[in-house]
Amino acid sequence: MARLGYARVSLADQNTDLQRRELDAAGCDRIYTDHGVSGTRINRPELDRLLDRLGRGDEVVVWKLDRLGRNTRHVLELLDDFKSRGIKFRSLRDGIATDPDSEVGGAIAQAMVTIISAFAQLERDQLSERTTAGMAAAAAAGRKAGRREVTADHENVQRAHELKARGLKPADIGKIIGASRATVYRYLSMGS
Repeated sequence: MARLGYARVSLADQNTDLQRRELDAAGCDRIYTDHGVSGTRINRPELDRLLDRLGRGDEVVVWKLDRLGRNTRHVLELLDDFKSRGIKFRSLRDGIATDPDSEVGGAIAQAMVTIISAFAQLERDQLSERTTAGMAAAAAAGRKAGRREVTADHENVQRAHELKARGLKPADIGKIIGASRATVYRYLSMGS
């Protein structure tokens, strides 16, 4: 019987450090991680590997339920599959645990999963609506929507390279130029 963790972030420049730390603390034997993969996708490489690996008595652990998915139907189908295969499930931050071989995670847990999944999907749908509305408003005003393109000539990119040459670490560079560590790494990967 294995305890297997699953972590996911939607954007490639996000990290899973917090999720992985808590999954490690929960005693996961192995953690499967999808980087830059939307929770709306049903097929995700590492989630698929985890699902193929599972056997009766194993436990799937996630940091939060929305890491498992942002589509209510898909999350409920996964949990039904876990139950039919004798697989336990636990969401650390949501305080949900199910065990098909005991009374743990009965009707109340199922209701909580449904509610939390529905809110995760609602959040995703609203974000999509706001993004679409913002892009339409920008187009109507004659502006380009989205992030401004940053090139190697941008002053923050130049400043990041200067500070790196002085021996500063990316986290410290980010504090000085007002950018995340991931953005600093992106800047440093651009030619100076």
